[in-house]
Amino acid sequence: MDDIKIGEILLPGEESEQERKEHKVRRRFWPTFRAARQIPFSRDLVAAYYCAVDPATPTRTRGILLAALGYFVLPLDFVPDMLAMIGFSDDIAVLTAAFAAISGQIKERHYQKADEVLQDSVEK
Repeated sequence: MDDIKIGEILLPGEESEQERKEHKVRRRFWPTFRAARQIPFSRDLVAAYYCAVDPATPTRTRGILLAALGYFVLPLDFVPDMLAMIGFSDDIAVLTAAFAAISGQIKERHYQKADEVLQDSVEK
């Protein structure tokens, strides 16, 4: 995936666009994640979700994460993602670019919440 395409995906957008993306991410994240729970970056992915929906997160950071997570939950991308790790390569590229763009904005509290959720899913 080239840098131009990733850059277009990660545009934070206007506030109304962010609200639309947040609604989509909130609705589709957990069903998509359950199908892909064994991916190696699952902790970072869940922490990014909690950072993106945290009102204390800066607007630009929320926008970038919502765009990346929105790409992750796109239904058109679901079929290729079912091809083991190969299918997630585009998602990994977009998420890696998003993490680089926000450089450390995902806080320890987001990782703690991710750890709680991931631990609960293992126990169930």
